[in-house]
Amino acid sequence: MSDLRLDDTVFEDLKKTFSTISDRMEATRRGLRGADASAVGEVKLVEDVQDFADDWGYGIKQLGKHAGGAVKMIDKIADSFGKLDLDLAESLKAPKKKGA
Repeated sequence: MSDLRLDDTVFEDLKKTFSTISDRMEATRRGLRGADASAVGEVKLVEDVQDFADDWGYGIKQLGKHAGGAVKMIDKIADSFGKLDLDLAESLKAPKKKGA
């Protein structure tokens, strides 16, 4: 094995963290969407609460989307790192050329 080393659990931990973020964002978005703004009473305040929920719902959806994208990127990085590690290990096994 080569000197290039990174424990696979690092990637798994990152994926778990970002997946959890994405799931929590989606749950929050659903909660905001289902909120009963009429509980605040005054009509203008109800509209403001609904606008706030809509704006935050969109923002939360975007954050969840980007967290999902981060999970995909972590997968790519893990695959690339694994390949690089194997390539480096193989190159260390190869016989050394004289004069090189």
